[in-house]
Amino acid sequence: MTGSVLWYSSRATGAVSLVLFTAVMVFGIATTGRAGSRVLPRAAVLRLHRTLSLLAVTFLTVHIVTAIVDGYVDLSFWDVVVPFRSGFDPLWVGLATVAFDLMLAIGLTSVLRRFISPGWWRAVHLTSYAMWPLALAHGWGVAGGDGRTTWMLLVDVACVGAVLIALVLWRLRGDLHHDPAARRAGAARHRNESDMLR
Repeated sequence: MTGSVLWYSSRATGAVSLVLFTAVMVFGIATTGRAGSRVLPRAAVLRLHRTLSLLAVTFLTVHIVTAIVDGYVDLSFWDVVVPFRSGFDPLWVGLATVAFDLMLAIGLTSVLRRFISPGWWRAVHLTSYAMWPLALAHGWGVAGGDGRTTWMLLVDVACVGAVLIALVLWRLRGDLHHDPAARRAGAARHRNESDMLR
């Protein structure tokens, strides 16, 4: 009974982690696009991005711990940090390991942001665009191995749809800055940078 509880806990927290990381991506894209409104100002969007990041990491930690402790699959602590060495589905678990390592780098540089250059922080943070699809592929591959793909397919489709909508709205149409304060700050920063180049 305990084993099945751990197994289901691992599956559930993995799916919830993916949904939360998708929300983190959506709010991160919105933050990059300086999204904001009267109902949800830009500062609130940024706060949601950070809070959901911490919540996603919490669920991911439970996912990893329950997968290791369960013992249903051959998985060790090292399989979580060293890619493609797992005894169980090395490809799909390896993709998750790469995503986890990228997440650690993003988290560490975010904590140390004051001590590193903005360029380095931005470069590392952009790896989230690789981390998220790797996590998505991991969820699909592992669920497919169980023959229970319908529910995970629905989760994957919803996650991909949410990120694509966010990209279309805030990356491809970066001129849509509904937050007047963010628009003014961006314009002032642009003027300052232009003055410095003269």
